[in-house]
Amino acid sequence: MITILLLLLSVAIIVFLTAKLKVHPFLALLCAAIFFGLLSGMELNIIVQSINDGFGITLGKIGVVIVLGVIIGAFLEHSGGAYKLAEIILKIIGKNRVHEAMGLVGFVVSIPVFSDSGFIILNPLNKSLSKRAGLSIVGTATALMLGLMITHVLVPPTPGPIAAAGIIGADVGMVMLIGLIIGVLSLVVAIFYCKKMGAKHYLDPNPEISEDEIQEKIKQAPSAFKSFLPILIPILLIVGKSLVEFNATPGQAETTWVKFISFVGSPVIALIIGMLFAFLLPRKWDKTILSTTGWVGNALSDASNIILITGAGGIFGTILQNSGIATTLADTLSTANLGIWLPFMLCAAIKTAQGSSTVALITTASIIAPLLISMGFVTEIDKALVVSAIGAGAMVVSHANDSGFWILTQFSGIDVKTGYRVYTLGTFIVGSFAALLVYVATFIV
Repeated sequence: MITILLLLLSVAIIVFLTAKLKVHPFLALLCAAIFFGLLSGMELNIIVQSINDGFGITLGKIGVVIVLGVIIGAFLEHSGGAYKLAEIILKIIGKNRVHEAMGLVGFVVSIPVFSDSGFIILNPLNKSLSKRAGLSIVGTATALMLGLMITHVLVPPTPGPIAAAGIIGADVGMVMLIGLIIGVLSLVVAIFYCKKMGAKHYLDPNPEISEDEIQEKIKQAPSAFKSFLPILIPILLIVGKSLVEFNATPGQAETTWVKFISFVGSPVIALIIGMLFAFLLPRKWDKTILSTTGWVGNALSDASNIILITGAGGIFGTILQNSGIATTLADTLSTANLGIWLPFMLCAAIKTAQGSSTVALITTASIIAPLLISMGFVTEIDKALVVSAIGAGAMVVSHANDSGFWILTQFSGIDVKTGYRVYTLGTFIVGSFAALLVYVATFIV
């Protein structure tokens, strides 16, 4: 109980420092991490190691992807390509359906693409669509991230769900089918929620540019097809990698073409290729575009802030992981007789405590697997529902120890307080609704 109270107090410190005192999120996260580590009784050398590992490992996974995504976004924005795309897409879907479009795109993209990478790739398109439609970025960005998160935790071949299915011994096809059904219904709730929240919290997607300037950019913009390539190509390459690796036999995995597809489909290489396509967007090349004072230089200045905050979020998450709070919560809940709600609540507690959905999925599956028979979950459908319940818990809740929280808020310009009010609450509502659907399904199938 003391550890849980410390976690809640640490989160309150982050919100107070960033929202009330306007302290930079990097410093707020670092202070909260050290505060939690010291008061939870962690050894001093473990605190130091957690700070180093949390920052380094987190940025090792996502740092270069952030830089490349920001550069692609800069070229799409400055060339007018993003607004050209937005103009055409809005003619097709209508100005009132941006939330639906972004939620659905995120839902589909995140099946093979890691959710953080998917958001970074799609962020320029979301910003331009929201700007042209006159919508708050708070609602549309949250719709995109919730769409990405739903399939990230529910639908194989995303690593978390497929690992949980393997540990539980569930049929992957059954898990995928149930995950898609629950996911689609949860997406409807997510979109409805994001529309309501977007109406309450208005934030201009790009206040630096006026409508007249947008129209001028569109006149000079490259074609919509050319503008779409820096976004589409990385997604196709990452999807191709996932499909090939998922279907390759042990013998095929060592062949040259599989290794090549795995190479070009890794997020870093895929985004480098996307960046090269972005370099084709300017109609006239100026020698300063790639300089420290040009498009790239300004983009990297923006990226540095995002990288620092994301890395600090990694520090906070690693401190929580190494404190043993997830184990404490797991031991407390695993003895409770809660039926299908047990895997959900257990995974939600672990996710909230340490931040990573994938870690929460795998940890919960490992705890639940030996308990399946005693809990009465023996059929293939039972096992698939257990995996879906675990996946629903892996959404609840995303906050300061989750890199996705900082990717969303910093790329969209949303302040921390609003991030908690909208996105963190959204993960709780959508994840809990998905768990409710699993509970109802136990009576139907």
